[in-house]
Amino acid sequence: MCGIGGWLTLTGDPPGPDVLNAMLDEIRHRGPDEQGRLDQKTVSLGMTRLSINDLDGGSQPYYNEDRTVAAVFNGEIYNFRQLREDLERRGHSFRSQTDGEVIVHLYEEFGETFVERLNGMFAIALWDGQDLHLYRDRFGIKPLYYGVYDGVFYFASEVKCLRKAGGFTNRLNHQALRSYLTMEYVPSPDSIYADTFKLAPAHRLKITSGELKEPVRYWQFPAFTADSQESLEVWAHRLREELKASVKRRLLADVPLGVFLSGGLDSSSITALMTEICPGQVKSFSVGFSEKTFDESSYSRAVAKHLGTEHYEQVLHPQMALEIIEPLYDSLDEPMADAAIIPTYLLSKFARRHVTVALAGEGADELLGGYPTYFAHQMAHLVNWMPAPVFDLLRGLVNRLPTSRKYLSFDFKLKRFCSGLGLPDKERHLTWMGSLPWSSSERFLLHPAPQAYRLTEASNLGLVEKIQTLDFHTYLSEGLLVKLDRATMLTSLEGRVPFLDHTLVESMASLPTAFKLQGMDAKRVLKTALGLALPKEVVQRKKKGFGIPLADWLRGPLRFLLDEYLSESYLQGQGLFHPRPVRRLVEEHLSGAADRRKSLWTLLVFQRWWDKNRPV
Repeated sequence: MCGIGGWLTLTGDPPGPDVLNAMLDEIRHRGPDEQGRLDQKTVSLGMTRLSINDLDGGSQPYYNEDRTVAAVFNGEIYNFRQLREDLERRGHSFRSQTDGEVIVHLYEEFGETFVERLNGMFAIALWDGQDLHLYRDRFGIKPLYYGVYDGVFYFASEVKCLRKAGGFTNRLNHQALRSYLTMEYVPSPDSIYADTFKLAPAHRLKITSGELKEPVRYWQFPAFTADSQESLEVWAHRLREELKASVKRRLLADVPLGVFLSGGLDSSSITALMTEICPGQVKSFSVGFSEKTFDESSYSRAVAKHLGTEHYEQVLHPQMALEIIEPLYDSLDEPMADAAIIPTYLLSKFARRHVTVALAGEGADELLGGYPTYFAHQMAHLVNWMPAPVFDLLRGLVNRLPTSRKYLSFDFKLKRFCSGLGLPDKERHLTWMGSLPWSSSERFLLHPAPQAYRLTEASNLGLVEKIQTLDFHTYLSEGLLVKLDRATMLTSLEGRVPFLDHTLVESMASLPTAFKLQGMDAKRVLKTALGLALPKEVVQRKKKGFGIPLADWLRGPLRFLLDEYLSESYLQGQGLFHPRPVRRLVEEHLSGAADRRKSLWTLLVFQRWWDKNRPV
């Protein structure tokens, strides 16, 4: 695992050598063990390394035999041994035992399309003496940003590197801001900066003869056809074997490994398979909460005891979280409103004392139909026949229910459900999953940008499969995986996600809907595959998620943030938001008239980012 950065001159003058040094210093947390670089007249590639494989011999950049091809790389290639054996049979020689060295030799053999042979998570920059090539993994597990400033093309793992580039344009992307207010993150290929972009997942980018080519998709996301006629038992066996193989691939390392164990079905399944592969050697880590309605630690302890892991647990008290909120969010390049990054960061920091790599359960809900919203969409379709005035009346009645402060309380879920009634599938889903609906965000902004981001909708799929696909392209790749990458890498910990092996995702594409979801019984195939290996109460419990008591904190210890960043005077001086609707949200939340935690936190995270970076 590493951080990467570099530049290529297009029409401008080459930056001085200190520019790349400054860029790499900004991402030292991603790779504290060593730095490496290639410097030529028109191009520089650099990296900071977190040593995982071949601790002594895995330095970067990687070169081919005659050093005409060079590459820097962030991530892991899980099938590198098979690739290496094939390359050696073809006559290639290697200098190290590390995974990333296969990149340059694969490029020699197969050209730009070599990336299609990789199984892993990665962001790659490759220089062949004439052209610069960038690649990002299929699901966007590893980040890669780029931009052109003063005639020089720059790339990096994080935007903070690009801010060190000469000519970096600190301009706010107003379309990205509007997307963020709706989705709680900025979707690819945009960034929150007007002239800086993300390379989208499963894409490659070529810079040749001083010209940026259009990014090219190298892998097509499989269509969730759900059309298999095989039995649940056959599918459960297939899932168990393929997930176990994926876990085994992700245990490849020359450093200690562990697992994030929440006590939910996904992380417990991964832990069970790890204990089968390496019994008596698994370290598991969890975070508990002093607020009981948010605490799941009893489940993680039960799983750890049942499976015999070496279990470590830390209880999160409000003061611990409050001490890291501001420095944590100050470290983020872009606003991201998923408050679960707070316990994820604390869990990563805690786990890093014992291990360098941790496996996590991200991707299971999207792959196997685990979110309660999938059932909610089915229920919404059942009442879609009702006229709009009935929906309006129902919303009005539900919004009068008393506001509970408990996690995922009945009134919270019912109000959320009613907010999406009568909307098309995509808009309903974003309303449920996000913060401010697109139609509402316009009235909060003084200068609302037109809608630019277009959601991909697979109209030929079933309802559940359509929403799964939407989640893969949005909430997972742009939200959850960003959260995991930033939280882990801030502590120099590598996070790996076995449910996102692309061969497993492709294999599950024809999994029937009824094996994912039947009524409110979600992830049936996973329960069948691994239920007997886990405590009964873990298999049968409802999905909870990694939440924090944000509603209470905003009325209590975090109220100072509302007073500072969402005051009328601050909003007027900033000139981005209409003060009146923002202040209404604040007042409704503080009075207890409504639970506005999601909207307020989304606004606060942006305000903190804006205050630190002051874009124009």
